[in-house]
Amino acid sequence: MKECFLSIIIPAYNEEERILPTLESVCAFLSKQEYLSEVIVVDDGSVDNTIKKINEFSHANKSGIILLKNKKNKGKGYSVKRGMLAANGEYVFFTDADLSTPIEEIDKCLPYLKTKGYDVIIGSRSIFGADIIIHQPWYREKMGKIFNCIIRWLLMGGVIDTQCGFKGFKRDAVRKVFEKCRIAGFAFDVEALYLSNKFHFKMKEIPIKWRNSTLSKVSPVRHSLQMLKDIIMIKINDLKGYYG
Repeated sequence: MKECFLSIIIPAYNEEERILPTLESVCAFLSKQEYLSEVIVVDDGSVDNTIKKINEFSHANKSGIILLKNKKNKGKGYSVKRGMLAANGEYVFFTDADLSTPIEEIDKCLPYLKTKGYDVIIGSRSIFGADIIIHQPWYREKMGKIFNCIIRWLLMGGVIDTQCGFKGFKRDAVRKVFEKCRIAGFAFDVEALYLSNKFHFKMKEIPIKWRNSTLSKVSPVRHSLQMLKDIIMIKINDLKGYYG
């Protein structure tokens, strides 16, 4: 049997308004590729029609989408971890359910994993060459920059944009990094990158296209405070030896 080349992980929570266009775009992109691929959607205990719409799309298009269902809401980090560890691909990307980064950006990123010696690719909205089609509100952009400054001070430097929801990993990096991840919330990106750096995986930031979604579920205040707690917990977890 031919080995799976690419896995795409999509965490979803109450995404009935956005999931169909995302699945259409992802499946249309993959249908044009010569390699074997898979799409794994991890539903995080949705209470709307997200699961129904995924199943209807998969049946109508014979797309073979793999749907993993959390019995209750566990958090985006938990869902991404579950999807990443279930992936069969040689290369594994996760992306947001709103597809803020066009799925075609994978074509830009794959060569760095395949032939240029990198283990982890980080989609970046903040480095030269990034194309921000629709910006976040100014206060969210400002808070994001402050958050990244805190990360560089407390955890690690070298990564300008830790929070863009578009990242890719080689299979070996997926296994070693995500088996150790403990953060269930939105700061899971930071933990995954912190562990990638700790385990000496070679990382590369790539400028990407990005479009802010007006339906974003991120609360500027509540989630920012939780993310601040989480990055402190990452440091504590490391000091306690939880990451090995």
